[in-house]
Amino acid sequence: MALTTVRQVVGGLTRRVAREVASRVPTADLDERDPDYIRNMLPGAWLVASLYFRAEVRGLEHVPAEGPVLLVGNHSGGNLTPDTTVFTLAFTSYFGAERCFYQLAHNVVMLVPWLSWLRKFGTVAASAENARRALRRGCALLVYPGGDMEVHRPTWEGGKVDFAGRSGFLRLAIEEDAPVVPVVSVGGQETALFLTRGDRLARLLHLDQMLRLHVLPVSVSLPWGLNVGDFTGHLPLPAKITTEVLPPIDLRARYGEHPDLDEVYADVTGVMQEALARLAAERRFPVVG
Repeated sequence: MALTTVRQVVGGLTRRVAREVASRVPTADLDERDPDYIRNMLPGAWLVASLYFRAEVRGLEHVPAEGPVLLVGNHSGGNLTPDTTVFTLAFTSYFGAERCFYQLAHNVVMLVPWLSWLRKFGTVAASAENARRALRRGCALLVYPGGDMEVHRPTWEGGKVDFAGRSGFLRLAIEEDAPVVPVVSVGGQETALFLTRGDRLARLLHLDQMLRLHVLPVSVSLPWGLNVGDFTGHLPLPAKITTEVLPPIDLRARYGEHPDLDEVYADVTGVMQEALARLAAERRFPVVG
């Protein structure tokens, strides 16, 4: 009886926290993206990223020049994700601030007050509804199917694409008739020493139910030393970030009107893994690149 009571109390508390967190996530307003703000910030931000991360972004010419586009990337670097920053700045520099471009981010990111400026760059909470709204506007949308599971993978798995079996992005692309453009990036997992995702501990603490967090990562990073959770972020090491945009994939044209999602998932992640392995093979030394 006592154990049952404890479970009921924990379950009730978990649901209450989950509702409170969900209520605090800012409502996505696609019009909050501010081209004038982006134009003003872009030169300095791209200069800093280029110098600090020696950023190199290849293949932007593969992105269709107009219409809805689903950009699908592997994710690296902990809660401060340099690959997202580098690609967002490079994309906007290449296509201009006027082209509508949005990025999906975890609810926890959207709740951090000092990151509210990201919304002016087009960052919105990750949800199927927000993704559809962006694509139906004819915009480019950047998604990271691996989410927190991939971004906190151990450093020695930095050359591995890990979407944790999440194939919802393919269903989205098919339903919205948007080409999939794979984006692979290497170097982000060298901005700290990521030791473990801590996914079992996250489940034990019900973080998956309360915060939609499937991990409680442990890393060694500046300035904290041992960093549990990475909730306050960290100072990333100046690892060289190399990103490559691959040719677009029209899912219906390649796989038919009713594609087998398991087959498509294996093919798309396989193409990305091959490209990521090639980029990783170019690196001679960690961090240095």
